[in-house]
Amino acid sequence: MKVPLEIVFKGIEHSDEVEALIREEADKLERTCHYMIHCRVAVEKRQEHQEVGNPYRVRIDMTVPPGHELVIRREPSKGDMHDPLDIVIKHAFAAAARQLRKLVEQQRGDIKTHPEQQVMAVVHKLFPQEGYGFLRTVDTQDEIYFHRNSVLHDEFDRLKIGLGVRYTAELGEKGLQATSVQIVDKPRTPVEAPFRG
Repeated sequence: MKVPLEIVFKGIEHSDEVEALIREEADKLERTCHYMIHCRVAVEKRQEHQEVGNPYRVRIDMTVPPGHELVIRREPSKGDMHDPLDIVIKHAFAAAARQLRKLVEQQRGDIKTHPEQQVMAVVHKLFPQEGYGFLRTVDTQDEIYFHRNSVLHDEFDRLKIGLGVRYTAELGEKGLQATSVQIVDKPRTPVEAPFRG
């Protein structure tokens, strides 16, 4: 998976099998949205007294340019108190995939109706002191150099890793170089989807 994947275990011992399953499911998410820039998965075994069984809780946080946060929570309920952890994880990722597909479809719709808001790349690396950075294109994953002077409206200082932008580029001595970089101003939109089976 190209996307940085963070896996956290709480109240449960680390398991290579569980981690492998999470990585496999996260790879599927990346195929749904290849420009996702971060995914965090927290697996927790609740410690408080339960009526029956040992329920698990799974939370998946995904960051998608230009600033969307998708949060999926798989909470135990009485009907699934005995579901094994692998089933809980698969259900959580299935819900995550549905939310991700919905967002990708919405973004494709935005591209058709509002081309000026189309995210063409994300800020991939940033060197503020030196006044330059690199973009990663959404479609081809190419890396494009840009300089402070190429950022429109004198907004270089607003840039941060993962921010969605539009750009124009030309071939320079050292490869592609952005001649203009424009921040695509879309508000951060946390979307939380509790999933209960």
